[in-house]
Order: sequence, then structure tokens, then C-alpha cells
Amino acid sequence: MQETAMPKKKKALINISKKTFIQVLCLLAAMLLISAILTYIIPRGEFGTKMVDGKETEDYSVYNEKKDLPGVHPVKAIFAPILVFASRDGLSLLMLSLFLFVISAAFQVMNDVGGVRSLIGGVSEKFKNNRTLLLVIISFIFYCFGSFLGLFEEMLTMLPIVAVLCLSLGFDSFTGFLCCILACGFGFAGAVTNPFTVLLASEIIGVNPMAKIWFRLIVFVVMFLLFLAFLFVYLRRIEKTPEKSYTFTHDQTLREQMNGEANADADPAREKRTRIVYAVFLSAALGLIILCSSISAVRDYTVPALIAYFLFFGIGAGMLVSKAPKKVFASFGKGFLAALPTIAIIGFAASVKYVLAEGSVFPTIVHWINTVAEGKSPIAVALIIYLIVLMLEFFISSSTAKAIMVMGLLAVANVGLSKEMLVLLYTFADGYTNVLFPTSPVLLLSLSMIEMDYFKWLKKSWWLFLANFALVIGFILLAVGIKY
Repeated sequence: MQETAMPKKKKALINISKKTFIQVLCLLAAMLLISAILTYIIPRGEFGTKMVDGKETEDYSVYNEKKDLPGVHPVKAIFAPILVFASRDGLSLLMLSLFLFVISAAFQVMNDVGGVRSLIGGVSEKFKNNRTLLLVIISFIFYCFGSFLGLFEEMLTMLPIVAVLCLSLGFDSFTGFLCCILACGFGFAGAVTNPFTVLLASEIIGVNPMAKIWFRLIVFVVMFLLFLAFLFVYLRRIEKTPEKSYTFTHDQTLREQMNGEANADADPAREKRTRIVYAVFLSAALGLIILCSSISAVRDYTVPALIAYFLFFGIGAGMLVSKAPKKVFASFGKGFLAALPTIAIIGFAASVKYVLAEGSVFPTIVHWINTVAEGKSPIAVALIIYLIVLMLEFFISSSTAKAIMVMGLLAVANVGLSKEMLVLLYTFADGYTNVLFPTSPVLLLSLSMIEMDYFKWLKKSWWLFLANFALVIGFILLAVGIKY
């Protein structure tokens, strides 16, 4: 009697492997331990206060050392990944978690009803003879999202689609990560009008963000060329030897699943309807992202708006295509559960900042900016400020939080540099680190989605970030030399 082979269980479209999840948590737990120890080593302190519009706020120009303040309590450090959700950043962290749950669920529905297959099939067929050109176009679009609109977390919505598209074109999931997440992160390095770095920093320090924009446009071009160099080196590698793909094992399963779906009988009328529905669905989502990011009054509500959109229209699009409510809700639940590990990653990543803040270490670190810069040459001051903000970036991934803290201090500090130069330094320090430091939840989550561990990413991309760092130092020296 012939045995019937058991069908392989399909992976969720957004999937985080156990191995990757454990590796990420171990890394973040080690960082959490180090940050707790630092609160007993670094002197504690606090900022002064001042009245602004009848409200008492922190005055970053006034620093008081507080030797009597203790380091963070060990129990608080242990439970920091949970307590951080009740902190000042708690609401935004909860929103980010819910955002990831909902988009994971919405894209799972899209995948299960055939939306991914129909869309990707149409695009890959049109560009089958211009695959590299398509990758450059996609990368440039995401690069502009980072540079002009300051989008990053939102790009997690697009990673599954771009990764599958790259697979269908004969590349791999890692190529999708490069064209989507890395390109967007590099957009921060070549920021032109990024609302969360350039515009916010300019507003805080009191300078026209369009002043001397020509220099930032040069940086914009150079950084994109560096990104393309890294992309083309990798593409050449896997085209010669596909087995050298960084996500080879992960992609084998996805290719088998895609081939199985492609070989299934398809109704042409249903395929056309599916393609139209999801083309409209994704175009509207992209339009919503651009609209919310472009209007300052609603910019802070971008993530809640996307949560609502993907929740209601993600289910609605699935219903419209499949006309099977039970299947749609089952897929939605599957995608939602697949994203549950992300809340642990977000909690651990954010807990590093939380512990340092609870240990009263941040005011001391910021106070060092004035002390270290005193009496130094303009070049030395510029490099010191850049390196200090770079260090802060490791602990505070939020551009907004850093801008308020750092630029608020630099606005009243006498460091001998122009305001435009200070904005440039801040922008440089907040750039490529979004796709380098392990305290960036988006980086860790996106790597988890393609089942690539952080240390492998670091090992394979070290020369890219070294080149980026060298370029930044060169631009800083040039800017100081021409009295930018």
C-alpha cells in the first residue's frame, strides 16, 4: 500500500523563526544588562526646569549632578521589557506592536487569497528582461521615502511584497530587504527634507531647513551611489552562485510554496479581479502614508491611521476577492499570531533606553557635549558632536526624542558652528545607524522576517557601514572647511 505524503505546512508570509527570535532576545538581554550596570558607573544627574507656555518643562541648558540618586533597581531592570510599555514611550510602543500585528494579518490574508501571487506575477512578467532596472527603481523610491518623508517603520508593510517580488525575479529575500529596508534607512543618511531629522532639528534650533540645501543634495546622490554599489556587489555574487544567497534556506520553502500556487488552476476572471483589488489596496496604503507624512498636523497619527486602514480594508479586500469570510478571518488570525514574537523584541529593544533614563544617566551624557566641546577647534567640535549624537543613537532610536534633547541643548550652546552645520551633524548621526544598531526594532524585525540573524548581517555588511562612516567624516571636514 502506497503511503500518502503529508503536505508541508505553509509558513506565514511574515514569519519569525525560533532560532532568530532567540538570538535577537539574547543580544538585547545582554545589552539590557550592560545598560543596568552603566547606571551604577556613570554619574547620575538631572536637567533643570523652566516654564514654557505655563507648563514646567526640562531645561537642557541647566545640569545638576545628583550623587544621591541610586542606579536603576535590579528588579526594575529585570522587568524593564514589560515596564517600558507603561512609560512615557509606552503608547508609541504599543501602537508599533499593534501596527505590526495588523499588517502581518492583512498581508497573510492577501497571500492566502492569491493577491500576492497575482500582483507579483504581473510585475515580474513585465520586467523579466529588465530585472536590475526594476530593482534600481524600487530602491530609489524607498530611498526617497527615507530622505524626503522620513518613513521607516511604515516600510515593514512593504517588505513582504518586495521580498516575494525579488524571489519571482530570480533573486532572493535578502535582495528585497536591501531594496526596501536598507534603501529607506540609507535615505536617512542622505536626508534632504526628512521631517523627523532635518525639519524638526531645524525648527528646534531656529534655522530655515531649505538654507544651503544644495550640500544635502550632494550627500543624497553620493549615499545612493554607495547603496547601489553594495546592492550590485551582492547581486553579482548570487547570480554567479545562487547557493551563496544569505537567505537561501529560507527562500527554498517560499519558492516551493510559490511554485505550488502558480501551478494551481486559476480562474482568469478571478485573477484579474484579485489584481485590481490589491493594486488599489496597496496604492491607497502608499498614498495614505505619503499624505500623513506630508501634513504636519496629522504626521503623528500616521501609524494609527495605517492600523485602521489595514485592519478594515485588509479584511475587506480579502472578502471582496475570495467571498469566503471564514477563510479570510482564519488567515487574519494566522498572520496576527505569527507576529506575536515582535512585541517581545520591541519591549527588549526599548528597555535599554528605559533603564538608562530610570537610572538618571541621560542628563549626564548630554551634559558632556558642552564640556567636551569647550575650547576645541571647529573641526574637533564638529567631530565630537557627531560622535556623541552617534552614541546617543545607539540608545535612543527615536529621531524625535533625540532631536528634542540634542538640538534643544545645541540651540543654547556656544560651540562655534553655524546652525545649519549643527543640523547637518545631527542628520548624519541619525542616518545609517537605523539599519546598523541592534537597538533599532525595525532592523531586528525586518531581519527576523527573512530569517537572518543580526550578527550575520553585521558580518556581511561591515564594509558598507565603514565606507558610509568614512564618507560622513569626509563630508563633515568639507562642510567645516567651506564654513557651511
